[in-house]
Amino acid sequence: MKNKIKVMRAIHELTQQDLADKIQVSRQTINAIEKGKYVPSTLLALKMASVFKVTVLEIFEMEDSDWS
Repeated sequence: MKNKIKVMRAIHELTQQDLADKIQVSRQTINAIEKGKYVPSTLLALKMASVFKVTVLEIFEMEDSDWS
């Protein structure tokens, strides 16, 4: 699953730690999500969307390999 978290953080001038604090996870979790090593829960994705004031679909994009 592709994501635009790093871009969104830059737009909002947030570090990984800033975002992690806002959504109550570790900085390592944000790093893993950005690198595509971890797929966030629906709740976590909604929290990120709320912080960035966008929809979840504006942050995350499904890839063909996600369907198998």
